[in-house]
Amino acid sequence: MNKKYVFAAVALAAVVAAGGYGIYEMGMRRGGSMAATPGGAPAPQSAGSVAPAAQGAMPQSIAEGEEATRRHMSSGVKAGDTDPANGRKILYYHDPMVPGNKFDKPAKSPFMDMMLVPVYADGDTDQGKVTVSPRIQQNLGVRTAVVTQGKLTPQVAAVGSISFNERDQVVVQARATGYVERLYVRATLDRVSKGQPLVDLYVPDWVAAQEEFLSLKRMQSDDLAALVDGARQRMRQAGMSEDQIRLVERTGKTQARTTISAPIGGVVVELSAREGMTVMAGAPLFKINGLSTVWANAEVPESQAALVRPGAMVRAQSPAAPGVAFEGRVQAILPDVNASTRTLKARLELNNPGSRLVPGMFVSMQFMDTRGDNVLLIPTEAVIQTGKRTVVMVAEDSGKFRPVEVQAGIESGGQTEIKRGLQAGQKVVVSSQFLIDSEASLKGVEARLNDAPKPTAANTAPRHEGEAKIEAIGPDTLTLSHGPIPSLKWGPMTMDFKRPPPSALPRNLEVGDRITFEFYMGTEGPPQLTRVSPMPAQQQVQGAKK
Repeated sequence: MNKKYVFAAVALAAVVAAGGYGIYEMGMRRGGSMAATPGGAPAPQSAGSVAPAAQGAMPQSIAEGEEATRRHMSSGVKAGDTDPANGRKILYYHDPMVPGNKFDKPAKSPFMDMMLVPVYADGDTDQGKVTVSPRIQQNLGVRTAVVTQGKLTPQVAAVGSISFNERDQVVVQARATGYVERLYVRATLDRVSKGQPLVDLYVPDWVAAQEEFLSLKRMQSDDLAALVDGARQRMRQAGMSEDQIRLVERTGKTQARTTISAPIGGVVVELSAREGMTVMAGAPLFKINGLSTVWANAEVPESQAALVRPGAMVRAQSPAAPGVAFEGRVQAILPDVNASTRTLKARLELNNPGSRLVPGMFVSMQFMDTRGDNVLLIPTEAVIQTGKRTVVMVAEDSGKFRPVEVQAGIESGGQTEIKRGLQAGQKVVVSSQFLIDSEASLKGVEARLNDAPKPTAANTAPRHEGEAKIEAIGPDTLTLSHGPIPSLKWGPMTMDFKRPPPSALPRNLEVGDRITFEFYMGTEGPPQLTRVSPMPAQQQVQGAKK
């Protein structure tokens, strides 16, 4: 071979080796600022880093971590123990270059020519927190607000229509049988004022009673007092009022005609009398509705019904009276929900100066319900609705953030009432909380909030099945001679398996029995059996022949 080519090949190999060593050295130098992300990929821990504190803390450099691991090997310290050098609890050991694998003992990395590095717990005070550097907070636009105490004034807007106030309504009846001689109001919806004449009635039955009374009054005798009182009682029974009786007594003349006047001012909504007709005693002649106050039937969204309560102040406006505000109060929340619009009806009583509001008018309303008690308030934008619970991000010292589950009350004007979970003076994140969640990968924190069990091989690993013969039964293992396992591409072999839970292990199993079994591959030790079932007797015989 030409010496020139040999020399070139040797030089190229030297360059490759030097480059590989340089890359390794660079990785070692960068490893001091690397930490494991929840997904298992290395993440740079520079000044602008974000790392879940609950995941544990790395030593400041890989060199320090390797030195700590060598110290632990010599002293017998392992995962779960406290490091005598710093008093911190050791969570596990891992290779910073391959952080997805965790080890419970200090040792040399099986992946690279270096020692494993311990990962320490930060302590119970940091559980569930995340740390965000000031630079990242500035880049994300993180803003906070202080939890305050104050009175919440719900501001609910609604629309509705005007109707008569049914509590301001009277019915005018005929007190005796008579004839309508004159009608002063001839159409419905005519406005009337209090004391205005409505109708003149001629009542023949009153004449006889009045004549009897006047005849007794003309007799000059002290023994007729009882008869006079009886005659006066008969006039009352005929339907005459006290004023009419006094008029007969004062004038000494019979009064066969009577004028019925309006007891209140308002609008005639029903008219049952016509001139010349006969009316019976008790027959309704008019129905009058007052207009000094009116009802407004507001359509309140079902989601805001809790913000409206009886007695709350309300201000209404109508296009028919521009620039005029009508004030009133919520009279009642009606048990009537519109299935199409999902709105609840609230009945409001509005003052109606000048009788400008009439039934059928459209009005827009603003509820102004000032609650009397001081409550905790935070900006509504700080509240995160997860679907199962309500969470806010609490900002603490040193750039730490902690999700807190809260119980929210009513919301109004960009403020939300907090009934439980926060204290006055705390700071909550009002912007970029979702970016913090994404950047810090808070899935582990959310899992702790949900009290969800951590994923383990016992509930996530795939299951495999096979047939086998029991070769030995130990206290912790079963030795099985099994056939092929297609799902793992295993051929027949004899090996140990961890015993399944007692409930999944049949009684009276003996060496030589043939079984079907299910197992999964654990992270340590032999595969874990999850089910063991004896074969039927016929299959036992066939298997023995094989």
